[in-house]
Amino acid sequence: MNIAIAIDRAGAQEHHAPGHSHDHSHDNGSQTTLGFWIYLMSDCIIFAVLFATFGVLAANTAGGPTAAELFDLPYVAAETLLLLITSSTFGMAAIAMQAGRKQQVITWLAVTFLFGLGFVAMELHEFGLLLAEGAGPGRSAFLSAYFTLVGTHGLHVTSGLLWLGVMMHQVNKFGLDGIVRRRLACLSLFWHFLDLIWICVFTFVYLHGAAS
Repeated sequence: MNIAIAIDRAGAQEHHAPGHSHDHSHDNGSQTTLGFWIYLMSDCIIFAVLFATFGVLAANTAGGPTAAELFDLPYVAAETLLLLITSSTFGMAAIAMQAGRKQQVITWLAVTFLFGLGFVAMELHEFGLLLAEGAGPGRSAFLSAYFTLVGTHGLHVTSGLLWLGVMMHQVNKFGLDGIVRRRLACLSLFWHFLDLIWICVFTFVYLHGAAS
């Protein structure tokens, strides 16, 4: 799931020239945008299948712990807040990009990276606690579906963090030219997509699970 490589494929050759010049002639913007939307739609299908699977298996605890017994809602709410904050910080980066303020773009992307990293760290900590309690993915169909759904989202966020790192480097090296702006726009769509998916996870998995 190396998202950064997939998005940069159309424009990869511009960095191969001597001195790493930013040659626009090799970047086909329409193909990059179309390819990204196709990827995003395929991701929607993947998450739809994972949500449907979780919905079917949520009650199959095999005599093990239930969602209400396992989930710490205040902890997950704090986790959710971290990710939602990144929507605002990325929005500030987008505003700075439109104003042509390169350093502010890098700063806000870095802030987004830190909050996103905090979210991933909290998610890994939550997984570690569940495993320590013997509530791993092999314990029941419910936990298998839970770890698969939440873990897949976590992997996407991790890929987004790598992509953020790549874009901070590119903004610093190449400035805010058309290619960099297009890649930042794709990253923005991807990041807000992940926020939307997590709201669904928080509502459908955690809130609904704790109430059942």
